[in-house]
Order: sequence, then C-alpha cells, then structure tokens
Amino acid sequence: MEELVIRDADVVDGSGADAYRADVVVDGGRIVSIVKEAAAAGCQRPKARRELDAEGLVLAPGFIDMHAHSDLALLRDPDHSAKAAQGVTLEVIGQDGLSYAPVDDRTLGEVRRAIAGWNGPGDDVDFDWRSVGEYLDRLDRGIAVNAAYLIPQGTVRALAVGWDDREATEAELEHMRRLVAEGMEQGAVGMSSGLTYTPGMYAKDAELTELCRVVASYGGYYCPHHRSYGAGALQAYEEMVELTREADCPLHLAHATMNFGVNKGRAPELLTLLDGALAAGADITLDTYPYTPGCTTLVALLPSWASEGGPDQIMKRLADDDTAERIRHHMEEIGSDGSHGVPMEWETIEISGTGDPALAEYVGRTVLESARLRGEAPWTVARHLLLADRLAPTILQHVGHEENVRAIMRHRVHTGGSDGILQGAKPHPRAYGTFPHYLGHYVRELGVLPLEECVAHLTSRPAARLRLPDRGLVREGYRADLVLFDPATVAAGSTYENPRVLPTGIPHVLVDGRFVMEDGRRTDVLAGRSVRRVPR
Repeated sequence: MEELVIRDADVVDGSGADAYRADVVVDGGRIVSIVKEAAAAGCQRPKARRELDAEGLVLAPGFIDMHAHSDLALLRDPDHSAKAAQGVTLEVIGQDGLSYAPVDDRTLGEVRRAIAGWNGPGDDVDFDWRSVGEYLDRLDRGIAVNAAYLIPQGTVRALAVGWDDREATEAELEHMRRLVAEGMEQGAVGMSSGLTYTPGMYAKDAELTELCRVVASYGGYYCPHHRSYGAGALQAYEEMVELTREADCPLHLAHATMNFGVNKGRAPELLTLLDGALAAGADITLDTYPYTPGCTTLVALLPSWASEGGPDQIMKRLADDDTAERIRHHMEEIGSDGSHGVPMEWETIEISGTGDPALAEYVGRTVLESARLRGEAPWTVARHLLLADRLAPTILQHVGHEENVRAIMRHRVHTGGSDGILQGAKPHPRAYGTFPHYLGHYVRELGVLPLEECVAHLTSRPAARLRLPDRGLVREGYRADLVLFDPATVAAGSTYENPRVLPTGIPHVLVDGRFVMEDGRRTDVLAGRSVRRVPR
C-alpha cells in the first residue's frame, strides 16, 4: 500500500491550466497516481497508509526560489523555516557572483569577509569543501529544502586573477574556463555574476562571453546581477542580452527591477527590449521579488575603484581621510557605479543589520535619520559603520516603484525569486514572505495575476529554466515536492517592522514526499538535497 493519499485537493498543477479536484497519491518520494473528481464520480478511491484531508486547500508543486542567499543558512540552520514555511522546496544559490565554491584557502577567507553581510561570517560553519562538487556533497548530507548551485563568476575571478581591476591574461582566462567547466561537470546549473560587486565587476564583456560559452556547452544558463539597476539600467539589460546572444547562452536576469527615480514608470521599456529579443529567438527568463525596496550591503554602494583589492584594501581606504573624502565625493555628488550611477539619497538607505551587536542602535533607521540624531553628516555615519562593523552592515534601499513591480511580474518569462538575505536584526521581509505575498497580496487582494498563472510563475517556469524533467508540475511520476495552502488566507506574516514572522495559510509542505511542514509547524525532517544539472 502506498504511503500517502491527499484527498479532495484543489490541484493547481503548475501548468497554468484551471484547477481541478483530485486525490493525489504519493509513494517513494514520487506522485504515483492522480484520481480526478474521485468523490463526485463515485469511483473506487485510492487508499494509502496515511490520508490527508485537503478540503479547501490548493495542492501545488513546491515553489522554486530562483534567487536565494541561503548558501550557509542551509548548513547552519537545519530548521530553515524562513523558506520551508513559505512552501519553497528548492532554492537556487551561488548568486550575484560571490559564494563559497570553487575556492582555495586564500580566496575562501576573502570571500567570507566580502559577503559576511549576506551570509554572516560563517564562524559556526565547518568549511570542509573547496570545489563545487564537494560543496554539493555537503548539502547532500541533509538540508531542509533542495538547493541548486550557480558557479559564482566573481569567486572564480578572485581565484584565477585576484581582486585587482585589470584584464585577465590569456592564461588566467583559460584558468577561469577550466574552473567553470569543472563546476558544471560537478553539477552546477549555470553561472552567476555580480557586476556591481568586487571583483566580478572588473570583467569586461569579452571575458564574460568566453565563460558563458563554457556554461552553454554544458546546458547551463547565465544569471547576471548586471552593471546598473539605476541610471544605466536599460543599457545594462541590453548589454546582457547582447552578450548572451554572442555566446549562444540562455539568460536569466536576476532581480529584474527598474529602480531609482530615473526609472519610475519605465518597466514597459524593459519589457519591449525583452520582447524584441525573445521574438528574435533569444532564450531569456527573469525573476523578481514582490516588494519595492531592494536589499544589499552598505559596502556595495562604494565606487568600484574603492573596492579594488578586496576587503582589506577597502578598510585602508576608508580609514584614510583624504581617500574617504574622494569616496564621499563620488557617492554623493557624481553617483558611484556601486550605487548604480545615482547620487546618494541617504534618506532611502535603511540599516537592516550589523555584525556587531554594539551597533544595534543604527538598525531600523536610515543613514540620514542617524546622522540627524548624532548631529553628523550622513557620510560620517556610513563611514563609521563600515569601519566599526568591518564592512558587515546590510541595508534596505527604498528606491523601487510599484507600477514597475506589477508590470514586470505579469510578463510571460517572469519567475519568483526572494533575493532573501537572512542576516541582520531587521532583514528585508521578502526573505520570509515572498511567495505567500505573491499569492495573498498580488493574486487574492489585487488580482494582478490569476492564481493558476502565478503558481506557474513560481513552479513550472523556473523548473524549465533549470532543465528539471520531473519537478515543477503535479504529474504522475514527478517528484513529490508539494505545497498545500489556503487561497483564502495565505499571506506573508513578515513586515518591515517584524520581518521574521512566518506566513499564514500554508499548513503543509512536502519535500521528496516527506512533510517538512505539517499543520503549520516545522518537522525535524531534512529531506532536501542538492539538485544537480541534468546532462544534455
């Protein structure tokens, strides 16, 4: 007898088709049968060792978070309710060009410092891996939800070239090609870049094109955080479209927003650009989070020249008064490339977390608010925080536009990605709320997307980008990565004031046919594993 039958569920199967009532039978981690309208037809109903009454609940494929920063959280936090409680059954990590494989002893320490604001310093993690394959093997020991990995181009460049602003030599470029090929062979699904972050930002298009050719040869995709989401946003999007066209590589645009005042109401221009490329045969998808503020680290706002050489050199420049004044001038009067070419608006920069608890008074306030309270200039406050917290502060950037958010999420190649940074006292609520916020706010309350279409955005569409042949749909033979939610009550619990509150209306989540959430509570099940690239 099979393990589980889910009775009388309203199945929204991920394809975009209309919902239907069915009994769904799960066994051995797979969906083994689907009996539609069993009760109404009066037919013999399937039986199993356990029955779950799903009356009034939607049964959907588990949600796929196409842009996650859980690289260390999956290892240090077995509970990981931040994602499991949202119905997320697969996260794509290794984002924005910086993560923890491939590394050597030198670059591991450098990367840990560079992205401490995203993932914490990692002092509670045993870094017993160096290659992509070894990191994926570590995930396979058991994690809360599944994870796929993107090779981080900035980490690859740090390993082969270092943190200097210069072109790679031919030997260094060949080293990077080998590192990318090895990562793809070991199971990565593609490559990410952070082209406003050191050292990935120092790569010219020709270098990126060569690496994308390697990715494409293994059936992977390129996921860039491109060179501007502000003053040069449309040109930056166009650059990525042209680069991947030249490399013949699929493109997935990370957190594809149109932010800052210069881009208010300009989402249709982006969508026109993408539609033209799609019509010409390009393979393009994108992800967004359903909120207007962005989230990153405070150090990311510095001009690229101030970040050359890595974290130690940044600290030296900040400590030098004359150099710090040059940094201020670029940020406040010119608009640094780190802040997307837009002169700093300190009233939009809210400190969301610090590594040092002694600096907690700054959390929840904008830099401008803290400056006024202290009788100091905003740059003085920002510089002090960067030095005192050793580059660790995280921020919210209140620079988005609701009309742009809604327009982009309606597009036919859109998928969902939380971009969720789990660090800090007051992280962005998207880390705990992205997927229920789509379903509750944008589907039920605003009607921006029909339920069936929204579920497709969060399930089958990302599964197709990841080339996963047995995930993303409720189908016989598919993996039993499933979520059950109440469409009348599903909602994000997280807010800007209380960002770590779990969602409501999602009682059950299954990974590999096992309950990781049951009756709204996290179980002790660690059913997640690495999800590796499917060979061509």
